[in-house]
Order: sequence, then structure tokens, then C-alpha cells
Amino acid sequence: MTQLGTGQATKPAARTLPDAQTVTEVRHWTDKLFSFRCTRPTSLRFRSGEFVMLGLMDERGKPLLRAYSIASPNWDDELEFYSIKVPDGPLTSRLQHIQPGDQIILRPKPVGTLVHDALLPGKRLWMLATGTGVAPFASLIRDPETYDKFETVILMHTCREQAELEYGRELVENLRDDPLIGEMVADRLLYYPTTTRENSPQMGRVTDNLSSGKVFTDLGIDGPMDPASDRAMICGSLAFNIDVKAILEGWGLREGANSEPREFVVEKAFVGDGV
Repeated sequence: MTQLGTGQATKPAARTLPDAQTVTEVRHWTDKLFSFRCTRPTSLRFRSGEFVMLGLMDERGKPLLRAYSIASPNWDDELEFYSIKVPDGPLTSRLQHIQPGDQIILRPKPVGTLVHDALLPGKRLWMLATGTGVAPFASLIRDPETYDKFETVILMHTCREQAELEYGRELVENLRDDPLIGEMVADRLLYYPTTTRENSPQMGRVTDNLSSGKVFTDLGIDGPMDPASDRAMICGSLAFNIDVKAILEGWGLREGANSEPREFVVEKAFVGDGV
């Protein structure tokens, strides 16, 4: 059962924090996952897939900041973020209790490698994520540029339980009715959610489903990935990133960056379990 915040406060608190933005909506997906929206600085320009530093003031009155991928597309009037809850985490133990009207600190200097500019032109774009690593892809699958550049977009998202997939699942389901890009998405976005602990229609880790070829069979597409046409973005834990990278390199894909576009990119600023 999800819980939705009551909406934007009628009288947000005065902005006394540096780089302060006002929370407009909070939604708790599970006891460990939540998303929230906040106002967007008028000067902020970002590429879908990038991240910013955000957080709260600590007990000493100093900013406690962590890197968070922007989950909203670059055309959105507000900013959206997707986060884990860590009971003893310095930041998320407090961030998970924010309410509409509260303030957060947001440093408007977006950076990141999960952007179109870091990839060479191709036909299929793979988005490979675990947990809250789906956040940058929540931005990219809502960006018209993604479908201008690629014929097919494949989102692979793996979590332990089905409830942890709900954020991504709801987003994908709503996309096809989106007035801006619904017709553009149509059947070009393939969604492949899997679980690793709870039984579900599709199970297995991203790495296992790639290596075994199961994902290609299940989706009815050619495999394995071809360096000439396939491009990929990876976002998850450090171990996940390393394992997926090894698989892609085994197929001949090379890691790229903003300064040197290639066949795949990895986000190294993923928020870990200790936040």
C-alpha cells in the first residue's frame, strides 16, 4: 500500500537554508523506499540522467549532502527523487520523514555519466538497474530525446521483492498514456522487472538473465548485445556495476564518458546503503 503526501503546502516556510527548495509531495512505496518532489530552481538546467547533491542540515547546522539522481525528466517544472530508508543512515534516517512544505538543500550543479552525450549512436538502449538505481532511468524514459535517438529502449530492473519494483512498474504503465510522449513510447519501451527473493512472474539477477540469454528469449529479441547497435547504461551497487560491466565488455562493448562516448556508461555516484 502506498501513501501519498497531502500536496503542496499553502504557505511554505520561508527559505532560510542555503540553496533551499520546498518539498511538494512525498510518497512511501514500502517501509524501505520513498520518493518525493520539490520545487525546481529557476536557473537549474540538466540533462536527463544526471544527479545533484541534496540533503538536510545536521545537528551542528552544517549541510549533510549526498548524490541523488534526478528521477524527473529535464522538461518537468519540479524535481523528483527516489530514495532508500536507512534507520541509522546519517541522511536518510531524517530525510524519510520530510513532509510537503518542508525544506531541503539542493546544490544546482548537475553532473553524471548516464546521459545520451556519453554514448555513441545506436539502435537499442539498455537501462540496467537494481534497487533505487532505477532513478536516473525514470528520468530518461520520460525524455523524448531517448526515443529520438534509439529505436528500442529496454529497462531491466531487479529488486528482492515485488513491492520494491512498484515505483518503476507504475511509471512504465503510466507512460503509454502520457500526453507528451505516450505515442512516441508505444511498443518501443520494453520493461523487464525481476525479483531475487520473492516469487514473481520473472526472477533472477540482471547479470544472470543477461549471461544466460534468458532476457533475450523472454523479450523475443536478438542477443547477445552487439557493439555495432546496442548501447547500455548501468546503475546499481558497486558490485553490480562491476559484474555487469564485465559482461558487456565480454560482448565487445566499451565503457564511455562525456569526454569519450562509447557503447556503455556506468554511474559511479549511486547512493549506497549507509546514507
